[in-house]
Amino acid sequence: MSGPQYALRFISGKYQGGEFPLKMDREVIIGRSSDLDMVLVEDMVSRKHAKISTQGGQVIIQDLGSTNGTFVNGEKIKRVRLREGDRILIGTSIIKLVTGGVGGDGEPLVATEGEPVVPPPPPHSGLSPRRTMSARSMAGTIDEIPLPDLLQLLSTSKKSGVLEVQNVQGVGRIYLRKGQIYYATIDDSFDLSPRKSIYRMLTWETGTFELQPPDDKEFLEELDEPTEGLLMEAMRQIDEIRRMENDLPDRTAPVALTSPMVPALKDLKPEELNLLQLVHNHGLVNVVLDKSPTPDLETYEALLKLIKGGYIESR
Repeated sequence: MSGPQYALRFISGKYQGGEFPLKMDREVIIGRSSDLDMVLVEDMVSRKHAKISTQGGQVIIQDLGSTNGTFVNGEKIKRVRLREGDRILIGTSIIKLVTGGVGGDGEPLVATEGEPVVPPPPPHSGLSPRRTMSARSMAGTIDEIPLPDLLQLLSTSKKSGVLEVQNVQGVGRIYLRKGQIYYATIDDSFDLSPRKSIYRMLTWETGTFELQPPDDKEFLEELDEPTEGLLMEAMRQIDEIRRMENDLPDRTAPVALTSPMVPALKDLKPEELNLLQLVHNHGLVNVVLDKSPTPDLETYEALLKLIKGGYIESR
């Protein structure tokens, strides 16, 4: 019985959307040199960068002493066995190992050796049209590679630049310096702190991304903890919000002070009184979340306490 038919699917970078079929018991040399099996024409790819071999149903990738390294699932590798779904970073291309490679419309993608097929990018409902990407651009969709995975990949490969993420909720920018997140913003809003912005963006599950060149802007408030620590804390907060989401009002829901208000205001902490004022002044959950100085998890916890305590009500 024959084993699975593997292909390399480009999910980010210059060749996004293309696929390169792998043949069993065959080696594929990847690099910038024009005489190789798979040619990636960009400066960050070495002339002979990596080798993929398929032997006995296994797919093995080996770095060939490249200048910028080969990464699999965020780890820099020398030689490792690949499994279906693994993500490879070479230069600015993120490549996913898939079985039974087909195009987005269900039709097989035919690729000649050395030049993957690149179909037109699919439309993204509710999103701004994607710009034409340069040869050095790393771009794709967070539907295909979740933002936490992408940031982990950029961290371990020590990439610098501005990761722009477009989602129906806004346009986010994450500033990276040698893989470390040092600032983040959504729609350039001054209401959202960089920490709050990065935590909220990590909840986005659809949208597009593009890694743009480094920006020389200076910020008064820079994040100084390791990217890995930020991601771990963000994941913890997201899990906590998901646990309470059945009790929370919708983000677009109106909220107001109860009338008459029976419980005593003296029983509230100062930060809860401040939140009560935000509810009174703005009256919408999403605006209260934006205006609150605390991360969304803390704001949600306080809102839930005020609702259960009879101070505010969702309408």
